[in-house]
This record gives sequence, structure tokens and C-alpha cells, in this order.
Amino acid sequence: MEALCLSLVGSDRGFRDGGGKMAAPRDQLGAVEEKGSSGRQGSSGVEVVFPSDPATSAPLCPHGPTLLFVKVNQGKEETRRFYACSACRDRKDCNFFQWEDEKLSGARLAAREAHNQRCQPPLSRSQCVERYLKFIELPLSQRKFCQRCQQLVLPDDGEKHREHQIVGDVSITQLKRPSQLLCPLENKKTNAQYLFADRSCLFLVDLLSTLGFRRVLCVGTPRYSQFYMEDSFCHYNMFNHHFFDGKAALEVCRTFLQEDKGEGVIMVTDPPFGGLVEPLAVTFKKLIAMWKEGQSQENNRKELPIFWIFPYFFESRICQFFPSFCMLDYQVDYDNHALYKHGKTGRKQSPVRIFTNIPPNKIILPIEEGYRFCSLCQRYVSRENQHCEHCNSCTSKDGRKWNHCFLCKKCVKPSWIHCDVCNHCALPDHSCEGPKDGCFICGELDHKRSTCPNISTSKKADKAVRKQKQRKSNKMKMETTKGQSMNHISVTRRKKRRERAHQYLCS
Repeated sequence: MEALCLSLVGSDRGFRDGGGKMAAPRDQLGAVEEKGSSGRQGSSGVEVVFPSDPATSAPLCPHGPTLLFVKVNQGKEETRRFYACSACRDRKDCNFFQWEDEKLSGARLAAREAHNQRCQPPLSRSQCVERYLKFIELPLSQRKFCQRCQQLVLPDDGEKHREHQIVGDVSITQLKRPSQLLCPLENKKTNAQYLFADRSCLFLVDLLSTLGFRRVLCVGTPRYSQFYMEDSFCHYNMFNHHFFDGKAALEVCRTFLQEDKGEGVIMVTDPPFGGLVEPLAVTFKKLIAMWKEGQSQENNRKELPIFWIFPYFFESRICQFFPSFCMLDYQVDYDNHALYKHGKTGRKQSPVRIFTNIPPNKIILPIEEGYRFCSLCQRYVSRENQHCEHCNSCTSKDGRKWNHCFLCKKCVKPSWIHCDVCNHCALPDHSCEGPKDGCFICGELDHKRSTCPNISTSKKADKAVRKQKQRKSNKMKMETTKGQSMNHISVTRRKKRRERAHQYLCS
């Protein structure tokens, strides 16, 4: 099965490993599961803003074009918008920050460009390919890998790695499965990598083969640049659709997607949990559009098949951008993660699922693991996921049996109870005065901020507030400057008076 790997920079990343072994980055959840479709916690938050004019260029950080963000508070106007890194959530990892309306001097722009260049990988793609070709031509006894530097070692590099821990006799099989050589990164905020368990790897590979796919676009493959040729790997940022090697890499991706008129290809992606769904959705739609360019007119309504591996509690957000997607009951688990392992029960089960636009009745889940086919839903479900006659669906999302609430008119988690104060089901120890879902601008519960009819009024009010603050700030600066100038004049007069008095006394 042929594959093209798009790497992912910045936050916790990684997906496909050559030869069928797959690697998946996983950020520690560290957040309460989303409720409903709001996808936010508390009464304030930061949202990404996509300019109405696609031609609007964003400033660059080491990870490519930045994203425009705005901090919003329920019932209050938007604050000043700003650009920040698309990939890193921690300012310690990428400290880029710029106000949307901020004007930078030529010196600052030059310094930023120099900083961006310094942060790029030490080896270019062409240099990585050149080293790889030299490496595979070496006899087995000379093929070495430095565990400290996480780098293939050529004979001329021996002195640099003389005191490092070296793996010798690197085989071609190991080169096809880089995760057997590379040590998973452990910084949960930037580069944490968790590897799919063999059970999940085999299931995915067998499933792709059974469905008849011959090519896989793997989005999210970090640090694998030194193991792939130029037509099999692109240095890429999935949060802003940025190809670091420019048009050449873009054309590699385009050619791969459009080969055989786009037939037999599927996109498989495993983004970091901490990544915002909206930028990912925008990027994936651009990849879909790239694939559609190679479609004939009669096939223009077809969709690029996708497997998006993500936690189940993002279902409403994903389906908001991709209404044709459904969530499979299959639980994806990992080898080197303490929590997301197969065989756990109750709330300790892995929350990771597969979202896809492939009809679920075509996807057979392993019966030996307890999955069964529901003839009413026409899909495979987990053992505890019972069909609800009132909802007319197998409603469980987390692997446990859910209970139907007749007051809420839907099934809820077994640990939830109906609260008469909140008028919906929640955990028994929840706060009835907690933040409610709804619009940040007007507070109504039937829509979100992005679709609020008052958003234009809010923006005008926000702009007026900013102008008023700017005028006040300018006035204070003028008063300060004027005061400093008057003080300077006063000091100069006193100095001259003293000089004249001194001359008079001396004469």
C-alpha cells in the first residue's frame, strides 16, 4: 500500500510509521469533556477568526502563517484581535504574538525573519534524502543510528557521536518502521507522541485493505523526514495548510491525491487532542478541494474518504463542519499511554474513536473483541451499547450502557441524573449556577457567537471602544510629553538664572 506522509510541526504530533506500524501523538486530556456543541468551558474563551478575504496574509512564525484569535466573554464585546502560533499552545514553545492592527518597523520584521530561519530544521528535505540514499547503500555493519541525537549516522559523522549511545546493524525493515528506532517525545504541550497498540495498527491496516484503498495520505508524521524520499514525505503544518518546502511539496501532495483520478486514496489523520477543531476542519477541506480538482464532472459529488481519529466528545464539533461524518464505536488504544489501553472497563476505557464519511455498514469491527452488528442501526457497536427504542439508536459514546431520560428526551451517561433546577441531566455534584452554553454576545442559547444576528453591532461597539481607548491613550501621551517639555523649559530657565547670578558675583 502506497503512502504519502505529511509531517506536523509544533504541538504533540505523529501518525503513520512506515511498513504498517502507526504512531499517534496524544496530548493529555486535562480538560472536561465537551457538553453539547459549544466546545468551550467557562464563560470566556479564545476563538480563532478566519478573515473574510482569503487573500489576507498572516504574519509568519517558525511554524508558518499564524492564526488570528480573539478573546470573547459572554455578554461583553470582543477584545482586540491578535495573531499567535497555529501549532504551539504554550508561549514557551513559540512566543509569537502580534496585535492585528499593530504596525512593525523594518528592523523588527528583519529580526523576526532571522529568528524564523534559525528555528528551521538543521537539514533541508533534499539533504535528508541525500543522506538516506547514502545510508541504505552502506553495508549492514556500517548502518548506525544515534539514540541521543535521534539521527541516522553516516561514516563521516562518527566523531560527532563517538560518546553517544549507538544502535548498530540497522536493517531495511527497521528503516521502514521508524518508530522502532525513534524514541517517542514526551513534552505533552509540544511534542508528546503515543504509539498505536499493535491491535489498533493491525485493525486499521486490515480495514484499509478490505475497503480496497491502495494509497493513504497520512497527515501528522513528525521527525520522519530522514526516512522518506521526496515523493513520500512533505514537511507540513495541518493547522494552517502550510507546506514548508513551498510549491514543490504542494505539487507532490496534489499529484498523490489526484493519481488515478483520485480513486483508491484515503486520508488518515490523528491530530493532537489540544488542537482546535475549526482550523483542522478548514485545512482538511483544502485537502479535499485539492483531491476534487482531479475528479471528473460526473464524480464531482463524491467525497475524499477520511479517517479522523479523535476523542468521542468532539463528535458534535466535527459533525458541525462535516455533516456526512459518523463516529465508529471502535476504541483506539496506545502502547505507551497509561490510560488509553485495551481491556479497561467503565470510565477508564479509551475515549479515542474514528470519525469517517465512509458508510458505517461497510466497516466490520472485530467480533472477537465484543463488537456486534445492530440490524436496526445498520452498523457495528460495542458490547454495552444497547439500542434505545425511544431514541431509535444505539446511543452510547463511551462504551458504557447509557440510560434514557424521558424529561430530556435522550439517553445520557449512567452517572448522570436529571436536575430540576437546570432542567437537564448532569453529574450529581454539578454546580447549578455554572456557565451555560450559548452565544457570547447576547447570551441566547439557540445559537453561537459566529451566527449571532448582533455580531455586526458588537463589532461596531468593540471598534468604538477601541477608538475611544486609543484617543484616551494618545491624549495621556500628549499630556505627558507636554508636561515633560514644560519641566525641561523650567529647569533650563533656572539653570540660566544661576549662571547669570554667578557671573554677577564673580564680576
